[in-house]
Amino acid sequence: MADLLIELFSEEIPARMQARARADLKRLVTDGLVQAGLTYASAGAFSTPRRLTLTVEGLTDHSPTTREERKGPRTDAPEKALEGFLRSTGLTRDQLEARDDKKGQVWFATITHEGRPAADIVAEVLEDAIRNFPWPKSMRWGAGSMRWVRPLHSILCILSDEAGATTVDLTVDGITAGNTTRGHRFMAPDAFTVTGFDDYAAKLRRARVMLDAEERESEIRQQSENLAFARGWQVVPDEALLSEVAGLVEWPVALMGVIEDRFLDLPPEVLQTSMKEHQKFFSTLNPKTGRIEGFITVANIETPDDGATILAGNQRVLAARLSDAAFFWENDLREARSGMQAWAEGLNSVTFHNKLGSQSDRIARIAALAREIAHLVGADPDQAERAARLAKLDLRSAMVGEFPELQGTMGRYYALEAGEPDAIADAARDHYSPLGPSDAVPTAPVSVAVALADKLDTLTGFWAIDEKPTGSKDPFALRRAALGVIRLIVTNKLPIPLSDVLTNIVNKSDLLHAENEGGVSGPTPVQYLPDLISFLHDRLKVYLRDKGIRHDIIDAVLAQDGNDDLVQVVDRATALNAMLTTADGQNLTQGLKRASNILTQAEEKDGVEYSFGADPKFAETDQERALFTALDRAEPAIKTAMKNEDFPAAMTAIAALRAPIDAFFEAVQVNTDSQVIRRNRLNLLSRIREAGRQIADFTKIEG
Repeated sequence: MADLLIELFSEEIPARMQARARADLKRLVTDGLVQAGLTYASAGAFSTPRRLTLTVEGLTDHSPTTREERKGPRTDAPEKALEGFLRSTGLTRDQLEARDDKKGQVWFATITHEGRPAADIVAEVLEDAIRNFPWPKSMRWGAGSMRWVRPLHSILCILSDEAGATTVDLTVDGITAGNTTRGHRFMAPDAFTVTGFDDYAAKLRRARVMLDAEERESEIRQQSENLAFARGWQVVPDEALLSEVAGLVEWPVALMGVIEDRFLDLPPEVLQTSMKEHQKFFSTLNPKTGRIEGFITVANIETPDDGATILAGNQRVLAARLSDAAFFWENDLREARSGMQAWAEGLNSVTFHNKLGSQSDRIARIAALAREIAHLVGADPDQAERAARLAKLDLRSAMVGEFPELQGTMGRYYALEAGEPDAIADAARDHYSPLGPSDAVPTAPVSVAVALADKLDTLTGFWAIDEKPTGSKDPFALRRAALGVIRLIVTNKLPIPLSDVLTNIVNKSDLLHAENEGGVSGPTPVQYLPDLISFLHDRLKVYLRDKGIRHDIIDAVLAQDGNDDLVQVVDRATALNAMLTTADGQNLTQGLKRASNILTQAEEKDGVEYSFGADPKFAETDQERALFTALDRAEPAIKTAMKNEDFPAAMTAIAALRAPIDAFFEAVQVNTDSQVIRRNRLNLLSRIREAGRQIADFTKIEG
């Protein structure tokens, strides 16, 4: 057994590519080794800005010798067929064996694949991995033909065991593998040799390189928190920025700076965004004032002046950036206080989509829709319409032009400056939400009305022009919009009948049904609305599966009437899912499916529907009579519970049928010789089927 160490040393690898590159290097090399017949105990991949590293422990010394039997042509086949078979196997005729087969004698070849040393296999696998590495972007340099994310300087590749370390014989595009690497670019640039992973990691640390990205993240977090604590401040958490910065430095050194007083009146989101996007600074909060008053920058070097020069340079650049932000802010405030009319007029010339009009057209549709659905969400119609008309005006602001990620956030500030009430200003901020599965869902009625209107207009508009998602392509983020609709409705428990609402939208939208008057051309509402509802149901399945509810349970509920009330669908599916985790629920499902199957077969055979007339006076057994009694109790209880949308109570009521249904099927033969008794029993089964149908289509439940 041996241990393998690989390091690919290059110019700086973009931070955003490092995590995937680690995984790709591990996958390509270990898969290649295994396919070549080697085995290993464990593997780990690491990265810094200048290196990708892989360690493989417990690697076998040789691949095993294997023998492969291959069937060839018949012994009396044409000579050309035999020659082709011999070429493919690399054997001669006297090395073949004739064996009896179903159709006569057939040639068989036994091919021996000799085992190979691990070093030869590693060289072959690593060269292939380097030449075919799946970088999102790569480059060529110098006179070579190889592509890499940045110029590749050296390859370290050694196999080590108890006898010592051996360099793998490998040259790729003029770069010969060795047993040396380099430390920190500035603090320890000299080359040094290594004998294995432990030696490599220890010498790198002495050379001011932290190999593990997670360790660098932890170090940055700890240093930053210590600096902030010493001043009585707090670091604003930002895990994405932390991961990015850890990919920019090999030896993190955190430094704290102070924001000049003249910038402290800028909105905190502006300060945070400017510092993060332009300079990769962490924001620090003064809890006494509630303001962002400082920043943490992470240097990649220790300096004799403890970073004072670095910090001073960063302060100057930050001041210039924040001066720009302050200029944008002041100009935007003047426009906001004057009513934002210029911004509104400016959106007339901003195209939303060439078939769906301008942003102004879209805003008008959203405003009308927000007013229309306000009563469904408990919002004031006037406020909902007003909020919708203001929500997107910040798209014309200078601040959002500089920082598009602040759209909505700045809209709230500008609405407040324009004298609008909090509910309208909050809706301007919240109407894009939720943007993803982990994003917070608005709950304030006006915010909900505008957020729903925004997403429903998007969905109906793009369905009307037949621009639906296809496969993995979703250029207009329609899946995200659909999930947003679902989360808004379900989180806020909104009893919204989607079919009615969507039909109302297209009926009242001149743009979406004016194809004969020069408007949108495409499918008619009758054609695309069912498909849109089906699309929403598909996204609902994804949403519920993420919450642990099986797909067949969701299908069973969606098969029932009322499936456009998403709150009811979710509550039904949740209650049904809970029931089916119990033994009673599982056995009841089998009983309901058995009743439905017997009934369906009889109805197909007889050409009639058995749905009325089951009479207890024709019951011949105690089990039949007990089932009649149980159904008499369960049916009204289920009906009442479903009417009251008390789905757990409905599940309890139907679960009570489990024992009498089981007993019935144990003791009773449905298809008896007596036609009167048979019809009565089939009609009794229809009562079982209908009891289940009040809740879900149990035939769709698997198992």
